[in-house]
Amino acid sequence: MTTSVDMRSWYVPVEIITLRRWVVAAFIVNVLLLTVDYLRADSELLVLGGLSCLLFASLRASLPEVNNEARRNLSLFISAVLLGIASYRILIVELTLFNIWIHCWALIPSGLSLYWLSGRPVTVWTSRKLSDSAIEFGLMRNAQLTKKFEETSTHITLLHFVAITVVPLIWIIDIAFSEGNALGGQIGDSFTTEHFSKILNGESFWIWFRNSLIVSVGTALLGLFIAIPAGYAFSRYKFTGRDASMFSFLLVQMFPGIIILVPYFLVMKTLGLLNSHLGLILAYCVTALPLCVWMLKGFFDTIPRELEEAAALDGCNQFQVFTKVVLPLSTPAIAVTALFSFLAAWNEFLLALTFNTSNDMYTLPVGLASLISSTGQAWGDFAAASLLVSLPVALLFLFFQKFLIDGLSAGGVKG
Repeated sequence: MTTSVDMRSWYVPVEIITLRRWVVAAFIVNVLLLTVDYLRADSELLVLGGLSCLLFASLRASLPEVNNEARRNLSLFISAVLLGIASYRILIVELTLFNIWIHCWALIPSGLSLYWLSGRPVTVWTSRKLSDSAIEFGLMRNAQLTKKFEETSTHITLLHFVAITVVPLIWIIDIAFSEGNALGGQIGDSFTTEHFSKILNGESFWIWFRNSLIVSVGTALLGLFIAIPAGYAFSRYKFTGRDASMFSFLLVQMFPGIIILVPYFLVMKTLGLLNSHLGLILAYCVTALPLCVWMLKGFFDTIPRELEEAAALDGCNQFQVFTKVVLPLSTPAIAVTALFSFLAAWNEFLLALTFNTSNDMYTLPVGLASLISSTGQAWGDFAAASLLVSLPVALLFLFFQKFLIDGLSAGGVKG
């Protein structure tokens, strides 16, 4: 039979359990945010930030145990000091969204610690000897609140990742719709569409767009034409050099593309493919082909061989089995591979810059880079063009969303 002592050792208020995790997370984040104060060369904020980190470490070490009111009082004092420092820091800085976000990592954890440590569940747990019924109630309460606290922490974490992703996009949008070409200024302080009008009414953007579209579509089509039969052959047939070839495909992905830039250039010059769409298409296909073959092979491995055997028994030859059975089932993987090849060519900069010396043959990445020179920086035009370049990619992802989910999930497991 369980004794009251055993039950007391089991029960810890959910607030204390949560603080033991969240205070550690707040300490780590505040240590990382010290780099911001260091880069700003603000000695006062740097000292206060370092002091906050030490106090968070002290708070974690002083969190109370059962029937230990003294440690609870010490934790309350540290939380109050932390809250005061965080409040003072947010008063002496400029109230921007970034500064508010930084200081909330000290303000909210310290305020939450002060609130929970002074609450009735923790107060009773540290100052009294609880009865069996009170412990049972506390355990039941823990079970109800633990899930809510875990969901809250998960959503807070995800929101921070979303903010890290969205904030640069908001900044680019603001620059694109702001007057002039300055990178600074308050978000939303002005509005104009002059940058978009300048880009869309100019001839260069549409030349770059045409070149990128030709090269990207050509790369995707040629890559699929080679990668589909290659992936199927590696998946279904055993032949000499099969394993070595697959390993070599992985091996070449380990090396950065810049090391083959000079050989590429010499080959293209010898073949007369500089300043041509075909040269870029061939170069991009060679670069993207190994990963495309691996992706398709992984998907072909998941297709049961029994389906091909049944089609063969019905009178289909090998080509018909491949075109009428395997390819229709492989549509998601083919869509993912095509999208990967398209994006690899659409976003590539170094090879396009090296192989093309004429403005009439620039692709979009090279054309955008030309807007930022040593003599002048058209940041507004650059931001507007960047948004226009990203629009086709976003539309492709929306269109291929279903195929992406099916292709990536089905290709990851065999059977």
